[in-house]
Amino acid sequence: MKVGIACLTLAYTLSQFYRAFLAVLSPALIADLGITADDLATASGAWFLAFAAMQIPIGMALDRIGPRWTAAVLHGVGGVGVGVFALATGPLQIQVAMALIGVGCAPVLMASYFIFARIYPAAIFATLAAFIIAVGNLGNIAASVPLSWAVDAYGWRVTVWGMCVVTLCVATVVGLTVRDPVRVAAVSGSLADVLRIRALWPIMIMMAACYAPGASLRGLWVGPYYADVFGADQARIGVVTLIMGLAMIAGNVAYGPADRWFGTRKGVIVGGNVVVLACFAALWAVPMSGGWATVAMIATIGFFGATFPVVMAHGRAFLPAHLVGRGVTLINLFGIGAAGLVQFVTGRIHRAGEGLEPAAQYVPVFAFLAVVVLAGLVVYAFAQDRTD
Repeated sequence: MKVGIACLTLAYTLSQFYRAFLAVLSPALIADLGITADDLATASGAWFLAFAAMQIPIGMALDRIGPRWTAAVLHGVGGVGVGVFALATGPLQIQVAMALIGVGCAPVLMASYFIFARIYPAAIFATLAAFIIAVGNLGNIAASVPLSWAVDAYGWRVTVWGMCVVTLCVATVVGLTVRDPVRVAAVSGSLADVLRIRALWPIMIMMAACYAPGASLRGLWVGPYYADVFGADQARIGVVTLIMGLAMIAGNVAYGPADRWFGTRKGVIVGGNVVVLACFAALWAVPMSGGWATVAMIATIGFFGATFPVVMAHGRAFLPAHLVGRGVTLINLFGIGAAGLVQFVTGRIHRAGEGLEPAAQYVPVFAFLAVVVLAGLVVYAFAQDRTD
């Protein structure tokens, strides 16, 4: 099982890579294919929405089939999507490719969480959940300076073809190494049973609000923002995304045992996202501050916005064993689905500012992201706290 979890972690590292690599590839794609930042926002949104759409069938598959083939087969579909990306000649192919890659990345983290929930003590679920995200965020690191170097050295098409081969190999290894947990005696229940657990409702809203804004910034907007407002080249964008990626890793490591340290999950989640709200508000107010001030705000969002595993653990605490697969994937759907919608909405917001000064185009984007976090905090205030 340890080898299988290690391989799922490797697959999740690729998932993090693919949700973030457009920010670094954006200059090359815009120059080579003539697509726009809004096209890239649509493509990034397609990744998240395809990922989200798969959560319900993946939840049923985890409970009924198990994580092994669910993860291996779908991750292979993602490898095909990477090949489509490498062959792209325009925005439509990029968007279709990103949707296929989203399908391929959709099961790997939830397959790991399913295994954690079924075979490990509930008290350490948040720590295990945070650990796999922290390791997986190395994909964010790979999608920063290393990706920038590879694109400069080999071109974006050759680089993406290499990732296609890696992805298909990882899908094969997942199928060979992952072992399914022992099935529960009777697999019963439905998604409706999960939705009847009212304690989950504010938690699912908080998952959307805590994940989507940071994912939108790291996965897309940090690249065009630095290019348009500060005239940054690909190397500089790579450095900024690297810093944010490192902050996200550090944040996940810190959040892992935080619920046990402080004796509360709700308090940890609220405290972290209040800091995120303050940083988005600062970017909204002073989008041209530049220098280390802007880098610090972006890194702070990366660190304090890494509450995903604690929110997941909070929701997991209300789920019975026979609904774990459906439950964790439903919670994940709210986070990933919201991220996809936010990409589409912020793309339209950015496009509405055409003709304005570059910084003025990003003011409403940051304002919208701040409002999303604030709305989530307001709803989550009514959540029931629970620790294991």
